[in-house]
Amino acid sequence: MLDNGDSTLIVSPKGKTIIVDGGEPEQNILIPYLLARKIKTIDYLIISHFDSDHVGGLLEVMQELKVRKVVISMQNGTNENYDLFKQIVNNKNIKVIFVEKNDTIKIEKDLYFDILWPSIQNKILESELNNNSLVCKMHYKNFTVLFTGDIEEIAEKEILQKYKNNKEILSSTILKVAHHGSKTSSTQELLNAVKPKIALIGVGKNNKFG
Repeated sequence: MLDNGDSTLIVSPKGKTIIVDGGEPEQNILIPYLLARKIKTIDYLIISHFDSDHVGGLLEVMQELKVRKVVISMQNGTNENYDLFKQIVNNKNIKVIFVEKNDTIKIEKDLYFDILWPSIQNKILESELNNNSLVCKMHYKNFTVLFTGDIEEIAEKEILQKYKNNKEILSSTILKVAHHGSKTSSTQELLNAVKPKIALIGVGKNNKFG
């Protein structure tokens, strides 16, 4: 039985590999999946936050495969996963890019990520790891994907307030549903702003959360 976990693999037109989050290491899915596709080098790892069901599999990838760059937000506190992350980064000499809202990560022509959240000056203290998840929007020509980590309603309201004069910034072809489809997230106001054609939920069948 698999519990909840998020991971998305993107392969660019020029063959660059980007992974957004990596699920739990115990699921033993990510590295076999990559190797089966002959992917041994990751150009960008994007970590939404340091909960195990998002970063656990990526820590294994960082140890076992070649990783060129990792994208994270500034971390206020620490936990076991973040401590291990820092050890691996130092041992493997991996470049870390720290981002916050209004930053952009350019991958190649026509492919880039806009960072929409979090705000270093406006960190949310309630459910801190989840609500300060990295929220980013991938653009490829007219196709877009909104990645939302584990943000909850309070963060969704902050994001809606920030972009209230230009909600088109949130509109996306695909929405990676926040917090595994939990009732803590996906307010109607956010869904109305994103207007996705497709919604993806990282949730295991018969998971312990019901």
